[in-house]
Amino acid sequence: MTTTAFDIRRVGGRLGAEIIGLDLHGTPDPRILAEIREALPEHKALFFRGAHLDDAEQLRFASLFGEPTRAHPTVDSLEGQPAILPVDGEGGVRANHWHTDVTFVRTPPKATTLRALVVPPHGGNTLIADTGAAYRDLPAPLRELADRLWAVHTNEHDYAEPRTERAAEHRRQFVSRRYRTSHPVVRVHPETGERGLFIGGFAQRLEGFGSAESADLLRILQSYVTRPENVVRWQWHPGDLLIFDNRITQHYAPDDYGDLPRLLHRVTVAGDAPVGVDGRHSRIIEGDDASHWSSVG
Repeated sequence: MTTTAFDIRRVGGRLGAEIIGLDLHGTPDPRILAEIREALPEHKALFFRGAHLDDAEQLRFASLFGEPTRAHPTVDSLEGQPAILPVDGEGGVRANHWHTDVTFVRTPPKATTLRALVVPPHGGNTLIADTGAAYRDLPAPLRELADRLWAVHTNEHDYAEPRTERAAEHRRQFVSRRYRTSHPVVRVHPETGERGLFIGGFAQRLEGFGSAESADLLRILQSYVTRPENVVRWQWHPGDLLIFDNRITQHYAPDDYGDLPRLLHRVTVAGDAPVGVDGRHSRIIEGDDASHWSSVG
């Protein structure tokens, strides 16, 4: 980062900001770095149009926010790059469900960076939702209930039937090591103290409820996360970079670009175990501590 001044322009009404006039190449200025670090929990998603970083530079950028994880607990990394996960839409491998990254382990990532290499001429956007705003939108009785709820997250969730052999192979790899973790439905952000709904696609069941009741309650809570006013949409250009706070957002990649190519590279930053309103930490139900993947135990 070589410039001494930059602009922060809000993108969405409730979350998201574009960082303008900042060169991400080179050695970071400590003052600028401090401002960017403060901007992430404030805006929850930061967009850098036309950053044009390479893999090493993306990894260095992610490192400014903490220790990078390995690419994924179960899915292979980019060859020769153990911290980089290729997000490739080829062969029907699509992340078209609302989720927070890797919540099926006890210590999900603090933040996620995405960098666009190949984007379709139309479609292929990324949507990000503010789960803190969603929590504040809840009626008071529902907030009080949510504060007491815990959910079981697993990587062996209800997938749609794979449409291609490549998608089927990706699914086999994704569930090759099974994880089940209990997380608070309302997570207290470790930096800001803000409460947010910590659910999404990997949350499959509420503790103390049957499957039908769990599905109904999770559907109601999730509907507040995905209200249009809580969502920002980013239309990718090649070279764009995005970082979002994985502790208080969900994201979704609409499957609306057919057979057109789309390739992003992902690097995640190690995070701590979520803490609920009552001060209790998340706990492992099944699987290991994923220490092979993240430096934070």
